[in-house]
Amino acid sequence: MNRELRITEDGSHTVFFKDLDEPYHSIHGAIQESWHVFIEQGFLQLRQTSVRILEVGLGTALNLLLTVFSSEEKGTEVYYHAVEKYPLQPDEYNQLNFNKFFQGHGSEWLSVIHDAAWDKEVRITNWFTIFKERSDARAMKPMGIFDLVYFDAFAPDKQPELWSEEVFSMLAHLMNPGAILVTYAAKGSVRRTLQGCGFQVEKVPGPPGKREMIRARRI
Repeated sequence: MNRELRITEDGSHTVFFKDLDEPYHSIHGAIQESWHVFIEQGFLQLRQTSVRILEVGLGTALNLLLTVFSSEEKGTEVYYHAVEKYPLQPDEYNQLNFNKFFQGHGSEWLSVIHDAAWDKEVRITNWFTIFKERSDARAMKPMGIFDLVYFDAFAPDKQPELWSEEVFSMLAHLMNPGAILVTYAAKGSVRRTLQGCGFQVEKVPGPPGKREMIRARRI
């Protein structure tokens, strides 16, 4: 893939895909977007002390890194299954500057996450286990049922095949009743597809630079 690191408005890195003319994160701030969409509107909405999370689109692993920090603060045990078709290479993820925004083990955890073996369970802290699956989202085979889904694929106009009834129906079957799916998208077509696949959909305030986003619950 033809890609390069770029700085977003909050000073944190994103990866820009030249072939798709699309970044992994919002240009208004990678950390701000990930924190708002996936942590505030997703992870922090859960009340369980043990949760299972599925991420579609591991990317830079920023969502995963933020979840590690948040799980430590909440005292929540997490099993985290992440799917990625085009993993970053060491010369890319070793340049990410996320660690300077965190105290303590930020740099250590980011390296552990990216260096962890693919297609194998890896415990990265006493309370946090990850499984990175190298796969197209349409062919993923996660084990078990999940309480939260981070849907972080490229935009619907860039990868329409991932915002399909096929994919959302598959996700619905992988989620507990009442489980949450969050995504930065807010398009009407996405909302309608989710509703048709068994989700109750609400629009909530979006991150900086975006008025709204979607939070959906498995009915």
